[in-house]
Amino acid sequence: MMRNDRICEWARWGRSQHAPRLADRPSLLGYLTEQLGELGATTPPVPVQSVAVSPSRLTDAERRALIDVAGQDRVDCTDAGRAIHSVGKSYRDMLVARGGRLAHVTDAVVYPRGERDVAAILAVAAEHDLAVVPFGGGTSVVGGVEPRAGQHHAVVTFDLKDLDDVRVDATSQLADIGAGAFGPEIEQALSGQGYTLGHMPQSFEFSTFGGWVATRGAGQQSTAYGKIEDIVESVRIATPRGLIATRRVPATATGPSVLQQIVGSEGTLGVITSGSARVRSLPERRRFGAWFLPDWSSAIGFARDLLQTDVRPAVMRLSDPAETRWLLKTGSERRSVVERIGRAYVRRVVRRRGFDPEQICLCILGFEGRADLVRLAHRQARHTANRYRAVGLGASPGRSWERDRFTLPYLRDELMSRCVMVDTLETAATWANVERLYAAVREAIDAAIRTGGTRGAVMAHVSHVYPTGASLYYTFLARQQSGNELPQWQAIKTAATRAILEHGGTLSHHHGVGYEHLPLEAEHGPLATDALRSLKATLDPAALMNPEKLL
Repeated sequence: MMRNDRICEWARWGRSQHAPRLADRPSLLGYLTEQLGELGATTPPVPVQSVAVSPSRLTDAERRALIDVAGQDRVDCTDAGRAIHSVGKSYRDMLVARGGRLAHVTDAVVYPRGERDVAAILAVAAEHDLAVVPFGGGTSVVGGVEPRAGQHHAVVTFDLKDLDDVRVDATSQLADIGAGAFGPEIEQALSGQGYTLGHMPQSFEFSTFGGWVATRGAGQQSTAYGKIEDIVESVRIATPRGLIATRRVPATATGPSVLQQIVGSEGTLGVITSGSARVRSLPERRRFGAWFLPDWSSAIGFARDLLQTDVRPAVMRLSDPAETRWLLKTGSERRSVVERIGRAYVRRVVRRRGFDPEQICLCILGFEGRADLVRLAHRQARHTANRYRAVGLGASPGRSWERDRFTLPYLRDELMSRCVMVDTLETAATWANVERLYAAVREAIDAAIRTGGTRGAVMAHVSHVYPTGASLYYTFLARQQSGNELPQWQAIKTAATRAILEHGGTLSHHHGVGYEHLPLEAEHGPLATDALRSLKATLDPAALMNPEKLL
């Protein structure tokens, strides 16, 4: 059967050899104990070979039809292969995977070689009334790849990793990229010709171009490069009714954008097979800067002023007081984000400036591009920071963040193994509403944790900024309630979602919808949602594509 060494290991993030251990991070362990109490003993997840998987619901005739089109070695009906492709990487996914209790299991995994295979296999699915779930890296954190059958008797998952070509049109500064190409492969192919996509989400190592497009994802440098909907120029998608290929042109005025109806469709309209994306020349210069701001309001004002005076950092990471305390209190380990700031220096700065140590906020900025423009942007940022009484910390916090930025998801596995609930959620709002929304959602999460009777911690940061507003990204931790882990988490998620909607935020800035952020009527209203349903009914009249997601 096909190898799965390009996706995350079972019931964990990434590859186990890269995972940090709490035992090697005494300051972090001490902070968690202070916040949550003594942690539980380490409990490993159930091995995938031991997961109880229901028998495949495919008939012999259906299995033969798939093999006839795809090939014998490209249809996987093994228990392990099916289990691996039946969960994403949300907290809920990891709970069920770690316990070996999968409510929904795909009936077969098919590995198309290219777009022609995708179309042919879709035709078989339509003929036999099989639901279809597209699968890239499987890193969805909103339930986007869970194989729900809907009204159909069985589900087939399309693993698209072999649709991974990357070709550069240097004249147009475009790259044609297969849906199954993973982040590192894309950047390697582009950098060899002097270009970058500039799209590096936290899932970068284990997520694919098709997944980014399907979920309207954002990279950590989106302030400079844009979200994926700003980067993608055209797309090809195989639907149950046939192929759609949008025009490969820089702009068009031919009615509502078909391209933007496909971007963010989360596999509910068809299987994205490839697209063209705008690339940039590799930056001539990269530079980080970091500052302490006296409080959250000052930090938000600093960020707003930067963006509204046309300073465009590639990276802005603005931590609230709680996240700043987390970073400082866990910062004694080598390679930490504050390794060269030093706690004594922090205390001196706080005392000299009269800052409240419980309210300071850490801001990391990263600039990249032409050397002269990077110097100018950094100078403008420094000037703005002075107006907000910010304290400069140099480049080392930014370099440390960059070095460790893809390792943070690994910590969740270690914490869950020690009976700690840890999850994230994100939203976005206008600058006029950011502080109000921030406080409301933070309080809703904190109250839900306390109502559950456990100790916890809530922190947040701004990670994507615009002239008109910003995203808010929350992390929350609490002791798991043994035997009640899923309802405990759901109560917190529901409280946060209600606060977001009541205070003018969006259900998702870049994680997507899946099934965890349903129903969409809450954000778009019934008429707009009916229009989306009409589009789905046109392209997927039998509702084969990724049932019970998005709509």
